[in-house]
Amino acid sequence: MINYLLGLDSSILLWIQEFVRNAFLTPVFVIITRLGNSGAIWLLISAIMLLFKKSRKAGIMSLAALLGSFLIDNVLLKNLVARTRPYEVITGLQLLIEKQSDFSFPSGHTGSSFAAAVILYRELPKKWGIPALVLAALIGFSRLYLGVHYPTDVICGALIGSLIAVTVRRIFYYMRENGALKGMTRYLE
Repeated sequence: MINYLLGLDSSILLWIQEFVRNAFLTPVFVIITRLGNSGAIWLLISAIMLLFKKSRKAGIMSLAALLGSFLIDNVLLKNLVARTRPYEVITGLQLLIEKQSDFSFPSGHTGSSFAAAVILYRELPKKWGIPALVLAALIGFSRLYLGVHYPTDVICGALIGSLIAVTVRRIFYYMRENGALKGMTRYLE
């Protein structure tokens, strides 16, 4: 089963390279992937949300989810699994950006993107939440397009990030219902 998944991962990346990559899309996906570097776009959005009372709660949850994603994806799982990047293993796969300095599994860009985007989708009006999910998906796909992640890295990053977001929301609302955020209520409502 694992060999089948590894073969499928490789085949998908080579298919993207052969049939999707082109001179117009490459600079677009380079820009999209850079938005996800170190969770930059999500940190900026979260910080801006802290400035407004209506979105402050979502900003706090988003920052907590980003921290959780960083710790689980980048600190724990990447070093535990230690999966080699696809451009180092798949013959013929061309890397379109600089070599990455960490391991491949899971995709930290995708994990942080979905951790923040799921919070935004659940906490903000859909006119903000849906574009956040679309951006998260584009950042995840950019990692495949550029050849720095396997499809399973991106899928697992999206699942882990989403699970972190759901967990952060549940903890937040549990703490609020049980009075743990009593002194902060006027700032969060």
